[in-house]
Amino acid sequence: MSDRIPMRRALISVSDKTGLIEFARDLSARGIEILSTGGTAKALREAGLTVVDVADVTGFPEMMDGRVKTLHPAVHGGLLALRDSDEHMAAAESHGIGMIDLLVVNLYPFEETVAAGGDYAACVENIDIGGPAMIRAASKNHAFVTVITDVQDYAALLAELNANDDATTLGFRQRQAQIAYARTAAYDAAVSGWMAGAIGQETPRRRAFAGTLAQGLRYGENPHQAAAFYTDGTSRPGVATAKQWQGKELSYNNINDTDAAFELVAEFDPAQGPAVAIIKHANPCGVAQGDSAADAYRRAFDCDRTSAFGGIIALNTELDGDTARAITEIFTEVVIAPSASDEAREIFAAKKNLRLLTTGGLPDPKAGGDVFRQVAGGFLVQTRDNGVILPADLKVVTQRQPSDGELADLLFAWTVAKHVKSNAIVYARDLATVGIGAGQMSRIDSTRIGQRKSQDMAEALGLAQAPTDGAVVASDAFFPFADGVEALAAAGAKAVIQPGGSMRDAEVIAAADRLGLAMVFTGQRHFRH
Repeated sequence: MSDRIPMRRALISVSDKTGLIEFARDLSARGIEILSTGGTAKALREAGLTVVDVADVTGFPEMMDGRVKTLHPAVHGGLLALRDSDEHMAAAESHGIGMIDLLVVNLYPFEETVAAGGDYAACVENIDIGGPAMIRAASKNHAFVTVITDVQDYAALLAELNANDDATTLGFRQRQAQIAYARTAAYDAAVSGWMAGAIGQETPRRRAFAGTLAQGLRYGENPHQAAAFYTDGTSRPGVATAKQWQGKELSYNNINDTDAAFELVAEFDPAQGPAVAIIKHANPCGVAQGDSAADAYRRAFDCDRTSAFGGIIALNTELDGDTARAITEIFTEVVIAPSASDEAREIFAAKKNLRLLTTGGLPDPKAGGDVFRQVAGGFLVQTRDNGVILPADLKVVTQRQPSDGELADLLFAWTVAKHVKSNAIVYARDLATVGIGAGQMSRIDSTRIGQRKSQDMAEALGLAQAPTDGAVVASDAFFPFADGVEALAAAGAKAVIQPGGSMRDAEVIAAADRLGLAMVFTGQRHFRH
């Protein structure tokens, strides 16, 4: 296998013409012959470059709206021939096939067409055939052929040619072949995923996922784990689409926690007032709505000030100066919001290690889409938990009806519980969390932890009693026994929201009636593992 291969002949056919003219002009100046097709050839000629039409090489004109132009032995033979094989080279000479040393192809904009809402016919028409075929051929023959599929690699190729007297090294060709195969794999994943959705195939026989490297990370959850961050090309506002204004590079845990925080706070419509969520280890340690963003932040902070230290803060509205000043009173890792005022950015500028992200919008909590998780030997796929409960969906099952204020707090607590690791218990009052129990093996343990945290904050704030006294409670799943409700009543809770559906619902409801609690069923569960 040869290391350095001189560059004499290139085939260029691109949809994205960014940087094309400058790149091709550099190749031409090196004496490299350029073959091209359709719109690419036209653009190059208009720039004054000499181009050979692929149709002149194949002896066939482009036809069928350009669907057939490069699928020909004169092209694929030039890409696939082994230059060190006498048999291959004799066949090429016998049939008049010239070698192609460089293939530059980027594919029809299928993903962009889907993202723009193209109809079925438009999406199908933007499925590239000749491009992937040539890319795979050139990549297979990387011993002799260089393939470029991304505009961002033009500069790398030119630098390689400069360093090697207009030749490429085997290492460079190998790296570009890997990039090329990943590109066609991602392209096929996008096509197959779109088609499964378009034809209503919820569980296709094979599933493929792809991503584009956003950044290499210093490490994963722990320093001994390697990690990287990839984007999936969707436009859902969040950490992947955000602008980072300041602070250190985000870590694996930062990204994970920031995503959890922003998805939670997006549940609260800004038209209904500012909301703030404070997250630690992907669990909320305080969530609140308020008259202002600063008010919401302080109320969320007062749920669990200890856990909030070094946390992630998400807002559903613009970060303003008052809120920024309040946040800087303690150490915070990341703040994410749809936008930030100039005053807020100026205040944060004094905190060099604080990361500030703005997204330009909020993710839609009702939107669909798939999420997946790897397990040994495979992965699980499910639709996003986009369940939303409205007052009309609730069923009051106790003798006592919740008051209007309790009902508002119940729906608030239920929304937060959706984003707490199971088993989840959320105490709330006046549209703010006052105690959260998360991730316990026993639901009654989560109940007690939430109460204990509330008692700790009462002592820290100098309150006469824990804020759970008079609060409402949300449970992400049903109570299997009456003891859970009894523990809530002992903590001072007055109303409970839960899915219902236990074989002992009657016992649980009877306990609530005996203790004077109002209880509503949602008929919907929110496990989060």
